Amino acid sequence: MNRAGSMQRSKMTRRRFNAAVAAATAVSIVPRHVLGAGEKPPSETLNIAGVGVGGMGGGNIRGCSGENIVALCDVDAKKAGGIFKKYKKAKTYKDFRVMFEKQKDIDAVVVATPDHTHAVVTMAAIQAGKHVYCQKPLTHTVHEAHVVAEAARKHKVQTQMGNQGHSSESIRLLKEWVGAGILGDVKEVHAWSDRPIGKPWYANFAVRELPKNNPPCPDHLDWDLWIGPAPDRPYNPAYHPFTWRAWLDFGTGALGDMGCHILDPAFWALDLGHPESIRAEVEHVKPELADEVFPISSKLVYTFPARGKMPPLTLKWFDGHFKVPIPKELEKGRKLDASGAILYGDKAVAKHGSHGAGGLRIIPESKMKELRSSLPPKTIPRVKGRHEKDWIRACKDGHPASSNFDYGGRLTEMVLLGVLAMRFSGETLQWDGTKRKFTNNAKANELLHIDYRDGWALG
Repeated sequence: MNRAGSMQRSKMTRRRFNAAVAAATAVSIVPRHVLGAGEKPPSETLNIAGVGVGGMGGGNIRGCSGENIVALCDVDAKKAGGIFKKYKKAKTYKDFRVMFEKQKDIDAVVVATPDHTHAVVTMAAIQAGKHVYCQKPLTHTVHEAHVVAEAARKHKVQTQMGNQGHSSESIRLLKEWVGAGILGDVKEVHAWSDRPIGKPWYANFAVRELPKNNPPCPDHLDWDLWIGPAPDRPYNPAYHPFTWRAWLDFGTGALGDMGCHILDPAFWALDLGHPESIRAEVEHVKPELADEVFPISSKLVYTFPARGKMPPLTLKWFDGHFKVPIPKELEKGRKLDASGAILYGDKAVAKHGSHGAGGLRIIPESKMKELRSSLPPKTIPRVKGRHEKDWIRACKDGHPASSNFDYGGRLTEMVLLGVLAMRFSGETLQWDGTKRKFTNNAKANELLHIDYRDGWALG
């Protein structure tokens, strides 16, 4: 690959893109009465683009059925080939900046690239005035999460983070139960994931050795664009297409990926906000991997202050070889889900599975039956249809989606603070949420963000 030419392209495209963002585009609104029966006016149909559509992004695009898919962008033409063929009318691109520069009919953008490029793509879309659906975690660094959420507010675009469980019925039930005092005071939460070990395909969360060679980059992949703002390194299949989640430069490990699902119910129901402290204990397969990849197992303890009438709370996370303690309330012979959380209240204990409190129950089952008649009425508005459809609705009526960046940004920050704490195993990091910094570890503060590679910027 011609490195000099690639860098020239990055700088040139950014300059052009910044100029293009400044140009406003007019949207014509056609009243319904001038159209034929059953036709939707253009103002009721979004023109959607996708960036990173070879994996989860393809599913997100399919979740936007009924809208116009007008542009698709992916650095890997082979991996995205199926979705390119499915939407033949959409224009295709490798570089999202070129897409925004050239195509002016885009209303909204789905972002499902690897974690390390979430923020730069999302910020570019926001500054271009596009509504954005971005996969979880919203960003790769704590700083990015705050800046992206601020930008969404400033530009008044409608947003959604891709933690689809936040649109579920069960997460609303849990919040209603907590609000009605069914659990009483909740002072401790245990959460866990069977990743990064367990099922064979979890290999994309775990690396046991460093690459030993550097094969040539395949022609269908633009490696320079894939690297994006991260530090440069030669192509290797150890990073793309499947194992990037395990690498510090590209992913956020099991906690960063699954925490936005598993911790979401407690974060929302218990109004957790900023933690006061985080302490991590981790295991690596080999000590020499610690500066490159996420651990094979981790255990974290977050502490949160009192919130209004809610008491101080301790949240414990377990993954890999660290196993969550089995609650005494769980009946003999009954197993916990592979991933999930337990909320320990002084009146009742609730457990749920991974995404959005799925499988929500009070344990033991006899207690669930006892409380059934006293469960509160449903007072929180329900989401109709898929998570993507909730975002599409928000784009059209202006009422925020269920996990918009105001909420998704805060959840991502909390999760990524834990991800960062893994770099300081055995140390307790004290966090000042108001000043947005650690008060007892200058090195940890340096990791709240990274220096982007030349040619890349956050806005």
